[in-house]
Amino acid sequence: MADFENAAIEKLSPLKDLTDEQERLVDDILGFCADHIQDDYPATYTIFGDAGTGKSVVLSQLFDRLQKSSRGDQTSPFYGTENYFIVNHPEILKVYREIAGTRKELFKKDFARPTSLINQLDKQGKTFDIAVIDEAHLLLSKADHYNNFYHDNQLEEIIKRSKVVVIVFDEFQVLRFKSLWTPERLQKITHKHPYKEYHLQHMFRMNASDDLVAWFNHFTSKYELTDLPENARDGYDFRIYDDAEEMRKAIVARNKEVGLSRILSTSGYPSTLDGGKHYICEGRFKMPWDQYNYTVTPWAELPQTIDEVGSIYTCQGFDLNYTGIIIGPPISQIPGTNKLQINMDKYTDTEAFKKRLDLTEPAEIQAMKERLIMNSLNVLFKRGVYGTYIYAHDPLLRESLVKLFNQAKLHY
Repeated sequence: MADFENAAIEKLSPLKDLTDEQERLVDDILGFCADHIQDDYPATYTIFGDAGTGKSVVLSQLFDRLQKSSRGDQTSPFYGTENYFIVNHPEILKVYREIAGTRKELFKKDFARPTSLINQLDKQGKTFDIAVIDEAHLLLSKADHYNNFYHDNQLEEIIKRSKVVVIVFDEFQVLRFKSLWTPERLQKITHKHPYKEYHLQHMFRMNASDDLVAWFNHFTSKYELTDLPENARDGYDFRIYDDAEEMRKAIVARNKEVGLSRILSTSGYPSTLDGGKHYICEGRFKMPWDQYNYTVTPWAELPQTIDEVGSIYTCQGFDLNYTGIIIGPPISQIPGTNKLQINMDKYTDTEAFKKRLDLTEPAEIQAMKERLIMNSLNVLFKRGVYGTYIYAHDPLLRESLVKLFNQAKLHY
């Protein structure tokens, strides 16, 4: 049986072994920071990479080394610097703060959400030295008064308050209009300053073949069904179900065996932030959406969440051992074709598409909405390290997927 890791803290630990490429990248970023730490103007280093390419592990080790130098190495250019690790995702922040509790060079206060840090610095009239930003595609790119962010762009505000900013970015994990980013929008900000960029390519998270990962990407970027690769199950437990309840039972069995296995779903089912339970129903299958997690433990690591359906907001950024993914009502197959369509009238995450003054063209708005919906599915596709199971709400899409699975002789 594979060597299963069941704590998110192990996935992001600064003690995790890096590849030669990742080691060189950390060294290069440290050199870039050293070159610019004394400048009177900011500099930026951007790491681009798809989900699962090891971006967060690089940042975790980078920040650990920065803080070790800052607090204990008087010969280092970073000695005495004030640095922050920033992530705009409450569940991921919990993991990093848990890591800080195990490392003497890291303090929990080193890790912050952007709005809290920006407002804290403004209140104190302070700036700092190095910002390390995980999941920069989640930074707000417009004001959000409801959440006490009154500026126009979080990345710009962080750059104003620091000397060097290191970020990781994945355009395919942009999920909301208030965090609307493209590489072009990002570079309009980062290229105002001295900058460097690096592209991570190799998929580390999933044990899946490159061909299966490419199939996931084609599904979500081209809106098209294609033949499944014959090696889709080589070293990886890939399945397609025509019964959501049978998929649930398989995930429960996996969770009993190895832990950290969960059901996940796209939008398209009732969901309201009113504290009540809202159910996803598919034939015999009935489970509630994830509940707001008030604990310090990430959602996926709570034992009781095997009886909930995870959303994009609780699983983004996390590794799971096995995932059962429900492709909800917004995504269906066009009859008589192998093409997919987005049904905006069936999309229930209304918070995702809050109006932006810089988006005015109806065609652009529609295309962007569709892109964000498929981005969310792409994120779900790439959570399972050892296996991914799929069920589709749309009857035609479900039938076609099962047919493709059988044609490829991918039995389980």
